[in-house]
Amino acid sequence: MENCMEHIERVQRELKYKGTILSMYADTIKVPNGNTAVWDFIGHQGAAAVVPVTDDGKILMVRQYRNSVDRYTLEIPAGGLNSKDEPTIEAAARELEEETGYRSENLEWLINLRTTVAFCNEKIEVFVAKNLIPSKQHLDEDEFIDLGAYTMEELKEKIYSGEIEDAKTVSALLAYEVKYCK
Repeated sequence: MENCMEHIERVQRELKYKGTILSMYADTIKVPNGNTAVWDFIGHQGAAAVVPVTDDGKILMVRQYRNSVDRYTLEIPAGGLNSKDEPTIEAAARELEEETGYRSENLEWLINLRTTVAFCNEKIEVFVAKNLIPSKQHLDEDEFIDLGAYTMEELKEKIYSGEIEDAKTVSALLAYEVKYCK
């Protein structure tokens, strides 16, 4: 198969909207047949997430309202990087404590995720946190989170019933199960 990438070229990127967590662009792309197309692109500076595991093997999950789907969701703790250069392990540790009220000195890398490669460059680096140490939640002004602890079996049931649809959460939980629950 011929490598089409050598024939694809971005010739222009025009900022259309700058928001608090993302920027939207119209990219003009020259495609292999010589024509041009305009593709949407959403720029995101990245995020970190964490699978917090209690001493008895349960996983701490956060329940919060998500405007994009107009409902409450059950997710692993996660959040955006404060800057492009912030180490993701530091962001994961911060989000763990902010959202759950626990911290850990034992974060282990689990998986990298690209959430929507068709139009967005968001990358989420996921870690596993064990040996949780009670601390205090530090929620953002607009964050309202309920915390719960679930077995992997309960979470898989919620995934396969459609209750948990969040891609980072589904991917991270199933990767955690494969790697740690043998």
